[in-house]
Amino acid sequence: MTDGKRVDELAALKEIAVTLNITNDTNHMLDAVLRKLLEVTGLTTGWIFLMEKEPGFTCVVDHRLPPALSWGEKEPMCTGSCWCVDKYWGGRLHNAVNIINCKRIENAIEYKWGDTEGIYHHATVPLKAGEEWFGLLNVAAPGKEHFSDEELALLTAVAYQIGTALKRTKLFHAEQKRAELYAKLGDASKAIGAVTELQKIPCTAVQQIGKHFPWAAAAFFLKEGKAMSLRALYQGESVKSEWKAVTAAESGPVAEAMKKGKVRRVEAEADQELSLPAAGIAPFRSAAAVPIRLRGQTPACLLVTSQKASDFDETDLEVLQSLADHISISMENARLNQQRRELSKLEERNRLARDLHDSVCQNLFSLSLMTRGMEGILDGEQDDLMHNSLREIQRLTEDSLKEMRALIWQLRPAGLEEGLLTALKLYGQKLGIIVRDQLDGFNELPRAIEETLLRIGQESLNNVAKHAKVTEVQVYLKVTKREVLLRVSDGGAGFSQQAGQKLNSLGLISMRERAEMLGGLFSIESKPGKGTVVQVLIPTCW
Repeated sequence: MTDGKRVDELAALKEIAVTLNITNDTNHMLDAVLRKLLEVTGLTTGWIFLMEKEPGFTCVVDHRLPPALSWGEKEPMCTGSCWCVDKYWGGRLHNAVNIINCKRIENAIEYKWGDTEGIYHHATVPLKAGEEWFGLLNVAAPGKEHFSDEELALLTAVAYQIGTALKRTKLFHAEQKRAELYAKLGDASKAIGAVTELQKIPCTAVQQIGKHFPWAAAAFFLKEGKAMSLRALYQGESVKSEWKAVTAAESGPVAEAMKKGKVRRVEAEADQELSLPAAGIAPFRSAAAVPIRLRGQTPACLLVTSQKASDFDETDLEVLQSLADHISISMENARLNQQRRELSKLEERNRLARDLHDSVCQNLFSLSLMTRGMEGILDGEQDDLMHNSLREIQRLTEDSLKEMRALIWQLRPAGLEEGLLTALKLYGQKLGIIVRDQLDGFNELPRAIEETLLRIGQESLNNVAKHAKVTEVQVYLKVTKREVLLRVSDGGAGFSQQAGQKLNSLGLISMRERAEMLGGLFSIESKPGKGTVVQVLIPTCW
């Protein structure tokens, strides 16, 4: 190589380096450098393939393609495979090489797509920076069938510059995207953190994801026994909050993410779509399921979908995990706020119960005694009307006293001092139900948890008395240092449960909300003629 030619090559490399540093827009940068490369080398035609996922490729820029390769809106450059692409994905293309036969050109000639303008061969050079690979640079000229070692060396140097520039722009765009996503994360987290009611967090969370991020859909799932409960879905620029039960198999990556406590990313095969029809989520190309951890458990999960393939990179997953952590904190804050409100209500109920007992109950009891006394004084009188009136007053007084005592018992549950199971057995006696209890383990329970379990147990016994057509139930209580499990089961009439059926009973909804207010899980299983099992699991150690 002559000194003059060497100087020309160095000058060309300098010009290309300057061109590569003009912009951070990938397509604009590659178009400019391809034109400059063809200008300084005297070649006429070139194109650049960028590779994303095997075996795919994208022709991002080209210059002066002959009609044979421009046919059908450049279809020959966008579809099919060829020697250089196959070698690239096969890991057999390491340096700049001559291409003796180009399948794209051969196809163009065979199918008569147009004139090749004398181009039958091209050189191909891998674009890489260190161990990171990006794509291919292809160049050609009419009648040129061979590239010298010096020409290939120059193309290799240019390709390395392009690869380095691609890596730089990739990092630039990644940091730019990261900054934008974290700004959106801040806005979304602020809105979610302002919610003070636990039941409103799912809708707020998916709404904020839909508002601030470019993904197609966002769904909020809660674990419910062995199944999942869809609580909120953002899709089509609207939010649906109807509860929908789905099995673990029907929830796709959600069940796996919750089971392993790790982010689960899924992606459809080329030209295919994934779907979760049981949850009502529209078909998608890629998705990320992000578990929400709370007090050492994984009770909830976010599912975010996209119509784009490979749309969730590490930055996206990092932001989604941060969002899940913010949701977890908001759920805990809302739960604590609700507990504080419940404690205030409990104190007020206790005060009201004391006042009713000390005033109204005592007055009714006194009235009952006075009526009995008057009846004794009038004993022997023949006035039937007076006797009947006194008996009626006494009956009404005693009935009112019973109702008032029952109301006080509801306001301030009696029997908890002797234990939860004892209280439920006493309540069962009032309903004419025999409670067969079983206790596994022992640990003192916080008052809020004990009362919640009592209320859920009472509602379960009420349902047995109304619908089960049995007079005996089994109540199982298991207490550990970490959690408490209450299960009420009967062998009664039962009812039919359909997949995705929403609980429309106010009592069942109330039981579920009571359990979730303490971070617990509520489930109900029933079959006609097989009875019903109500189960609630509440953590005691957070």
